[in-house]
Amino acid sequence: MSDTEEAPKSFADIGVMTQLCEACDKLGFKAPTEIQRDAIPWALQGRDVIGLAQTGSGKTAAFALPILQALWENPSPLFACVMAPTRELAFQIAETFEALGSAIGARCAVVVGGMDMIAQQIALSRKPHVVVCTPGRLQDHLENTKGFSLRTLKYLVMDEADRLLDLDFGPKIDQILKVIPRERNTFLFSATMTTKVAKLQRASLTNPVKVEVSTKYSTADKLLQYYMFFPFKRKDCYLVWLLNEMAGQSAIVFARTCNEVLRIGLLLRNLGIEAIPLHGQLSMDRRMGALNKFKSGKRNVLVATDVASRGLDIPAVDIVVNYDIPTHSKDYIHRVGRTARAGRSGRAISFVTQYDVELLQRIEQVIGKKLDEFPGNKDEIMLLQERVNEAQRMATLELKELQAKKGSKGKGKRSRDDNDDDNSKRISVDEAKKIRKGGKGGKKQRR
Repeated sequence: MSDTEEAPKSFADIGVMTQLCEACDKLGFKAPTEIQRDAIPWALQGRDVIGLAQTGSGKTAAFALPILQALWENPSPLFACVMAPTRELAFQIAETFEALGSAIGARCAVVVGGMDMIAQQIALSRKPHVVVCTPGRLQDHLENTKGFSLRTLKYLVMDEADRLLDLDFGPKIDQILKVIPRERNTFLFSATMTTKVAKLQRASLTNPVKVEVSTKYSTADKLLQYYMFFPFKRKDCYLVWLLNEMAGQSAIVFARTCNEVLRIGLLLRNLGIEAIPLHGQLSMDRRMGALNKFKSGKRNVLVATDVASRGLDIPAVDIVVNYDIPTHSKDYIHRVGRTARAGRSGRAISFVTQYDVELLQRIEQVIGKKLDEFPGNKDEIMLLQERVNEAQRMATLELKELQAKKGSKGKGKRSRDDNDDDNSKRISVDEAKKIRKGGKGGKKQRR
């Protein structure tokens, strides 16, 4: 669109039909975002689309609206399939489809790991219009669920494609591509155009239109970004001080491993801060429960691994705290993208110790701006140290008890879809094993 052209003011202006425009209005989608403005008209013309846009830009509606409009014009079961990298994102995409498609009677099924296979088979047997899935579990159903196929598929969407490929779903996606119709429309949405994504594009899209909203890694304009610098051993003390300072505001605290998320959650609870953990080792019900408590405001603090950093639209997150600064700069962008969404303002505060200076410099280079130092009175913060030390001791004991209980239940059978979540999961599993073993003869000592 040229500079002289006026941006479309409504979804009707870009060709969206009346029933879907009314659904958008009910959901509070007043005017199309840039990615929606650029992608939807091409998708409505039947073209394959590559959409590149930063997190929080409205990508889900950019592919959901054209699919629902095509479904209205040509209704058929198993019409569209959307692949997502994490279970939480799959449920969120399904919610958007159901909300937008309620006026036209669109039915949706979610097929992800960690959930009952038989219940999913029943849902698929009812021939939903849209299947939202993680690739591992979809492949399971294609191989093992009698009567299920995607022969009638008209639309395939790969959302957060860079993350799908980072999690090594490539081989599973290749197998799925072999058994679905070649005559289909394909939408590929990603925050970045990596070499893996480009390869996937060549394998799965036909003469696509490339719609690019941001050409580089960027963060929202209304996001205020800070760092706090202190010795590594003071991290917990600074976190407790910061959350007390921000009392009443909603915050997501990002840590690197599942084990650390659990420990921080226990620590904060021992100090009277009602925090709720979210990580890849929780059951799906508990993960959705944690998200819903945070979304509804029953809990103000969510402590999470990067399983919560991609795509999740949680309204009105005031602060993002990088307790562990991410090793990859693009993970930083996705984490801080949980706040300052849809034109709102927000704050991101990264904890930097003597071991993290280079990581901070790398992030600053990628986003093209220097982070400001967040003001804090060191003497005031250190007054909390004694209470924090006691809470740390209690949290460590509780964590060991939890790990001991897990160890006594046996290893259990792991799902084929366990890697739906985040790479930190693998690290924390190893850590958990070490804790359970407790060195040679660990089990004897516990008895």
